[in-house]
Amino acid sequence: MGKYLDVKSWARRDLFEFFRGYDNPYFNICAQLDVTRLLECLRSRPETSSTLTYHYCALRAANEIEPFRYRLRGEEVFIHDVIHGGTIVLLSNESFNFAYFAYHEDFREFISEAQRATKDAQSPGATFTPNPGDDRIHFSVLPWVSFTSFSHARNLSEEDSVPKIAFGKFIKEGKRTLLPISVDVHHALMDGLHVGRYLSRFQELLQEPENYLGEV
Repeated sequence: MGKYLDVKSWARRDLFEFFRGYDNPYFNICAQLDVTRLLECLRSRPETSSTLTYHYCALRAANEIEPFRYRLRGEEVFIHDVIHGGTIVLLSNESFNFAYFAYHEDFREFISEAQRATKDAQSPGATFTPNPGDDRIHFSVLPWVSFTSFSHARNLSEEDSVPKIAFGKFIKEGKRTLLPISVDVHHALMDGLHVGRYLSRFQELLQEPENYLGEV
C-alpha cells in the first residue's frame, strides 16, 4: 500500500522538475561504516549471516528515511508504506542470481526469511527471474573489493527510481572493521541531505545491534 505525494505543495517541487528531465538524473555517494560492534555481537551467533544482518540494518534505515520510499510514477511521486529487499547471490558456476525478501522489523522474522530466500536462489533448480516491482531496494555485494567509488548498471531508457546500494570488502583499521557502501539514488526524489541522514541512521543501527538482534 501507499499514497501519492502532493507534488504541488512539496518544498522540493522545483528540484523535482529540474532533475526529472536529466538524461542521467542519478547521483552516488560512497562511504565507510563501522561494523565493529555488529561483528562482535554476531560472534556468539555463527549461524546468523553478517551480510544479511547488515542488509537488515540497511533496509530498516531506508524504511525510516521517507525519501528512500519515494518512486516515480510519470509526473507523480508514489510513497510506499514499506519497502523490501533484493540482493545478488553468487552461484557455484561464478554467475549470480537475485534473492528477494520482505522487510520485517522483527529481526528474527527477517533473517529467517532472508536466509531461506538466498538459499533458494542458489539451489540447482533456481531460475534467473528479476522482480520488476519497485517496492524494494536493489542491493549488491562485492566482498572481494574495498572500493572507494562505484557505478551501477542502469537502463536509462526506462523510468527507474529504485535506490541501489552496494557493499564492499571489510576493511581492518586498527581495532575497527569498516564496511564500504555505495548509495545510488534519483536526484529528482532526494538530495545529499537525505542520503546523509540515511547513512547516519544506518551507522546508529550498526552501533546498537543488541537493541534488535534479540536473544541468542
